[in-house]
Amino acid sequence: MRLFIWLVVMMAAAIGIAVTARFNPGNVVLFYPPYRVDLSLNFFLVLLAASFMLVYFLVRAFNATVNMPRKVAAYRQNKRERDGNKGLRDALKALFEGRFGHAEKAALRAAELPENAGVAALIGARAAHRMRQQARRDQWLARIASDNSMKTARLMTVTELLVDDHQPEAALEAVRELNASGTRHIHALQWSLKAEQQAKNWPEVLRLVRLLDKHKALHPALSARLRELAYDDLLSDNAHDAESLQRVWATIPTADRLKPYVACRAATALNARGLHDEARVVCEESLAANWDERVLRAYRDAAAPVGSAALLVQIEHCEGWVRERPNDAELALTLGSLCLKQKLWGKAQRYLEQALSDASEARMVRESHLKLAQMHEALSQPEEAANHYRQCALATIL
Repeated sequence: MRLFIWLVVMMAAAIGIAVTARFNPGNVVLFYPPYRVDLSLNFFLVLLAASFMLVYFLVRAFNATVNMPRKVAAYRQNKRERDGNKGLRDALKALFEGRFGHAEKAALRAAELPENAGVAALIGARAAHRMRQQARRDQWLARIASDNSMKTARLMTVTELLVDDHQPEAALEAVRELNASGTRHIHALQWSLKAEQQAKNWPEVLRLVRLLDKHKALHPALSARLRELAYDDLLSDNAHDAESLQRVWATIPTADRLKPYVACRAATALNARGLHDEARVVCEESLAANWDERVLRAYRDAAAPVGSAALLVQIEHCEGWVRERPNDAELALTLGSLCLKQKLWGKAQRYLEQALSDASEARMVRESHLKLAQMHEALSQPEEAANHYRQCALATIL
């Protein structure tokens, strides 16, 4: 429809021009002595229009010729940008697909464009790392070592790749450089945590876990496990004497001291260094907050000396717990052992036999028989003692 309208308009214009020219008697005289040129007005107008068009096309041709080098350079630049951007897209796609060789080759094409060189180097480094080509990985990273705009991305990549390569010291060096630049964010803290964990720097692991917990950046199960590993290493270090162990214990937050795995490990370490009074306090506080058999066993190992007031207090505590947990075999074994040490024979036998009947583990069966055998030996009852020793041996074999 539009073409038809244009044809009608052009035909009407042609008819109008033809009619106007037919009845146009004007003429144009050009004088250039001694010459004179007579032209009709219509021919002059046509000649003028043709001259204008000729000059116009000559000017356009001249401009096109002058601008040709610039246009060629722009075309080549656009082609390089298209090729570089396509290479970058291909590199990212291949990296995510796990085709690391293709990703590195595409990164080489993308790196030809200066604007893409930094990102392409990071992609190439990651691809080379996945192929276990550490030398090529380091070469990629060295390409952008002097590029300040890529410093944070480079250091984060270096940290991640070195942690994955189990080089914690080098990874921590990158983290320190990153921190020195004033850049601190959650992802950097998470990789710092992994590096410190590999380096077994447990005090720093605890600090980072607490910091990440504040930002809710760690799963609670992972946070608990990391704390457990850290406290286990700190409290189980054989280099600690009694005084240094108490200093370490004083640095642990109160909320963590009440957790069973921490209290159990601390009580075991305190018992090993003869600090039984401190171990009993640790166990009692933890059991009051969270009942746990591991802590109860450590409490049993921290028994006070025979005939002391502290041992009687322990027995009173256990009797109070028995009223709340009458079917707890571990508690019955603990109370029976404490009564045996205090030479309360009747109570010792009752609770040890209860522990034996309620025991669900071979360990508890062995310990109950052993304690009963020791009690009968102390009471000069060799036959009963021998029977329990025999049962203890059988439980050990089974």
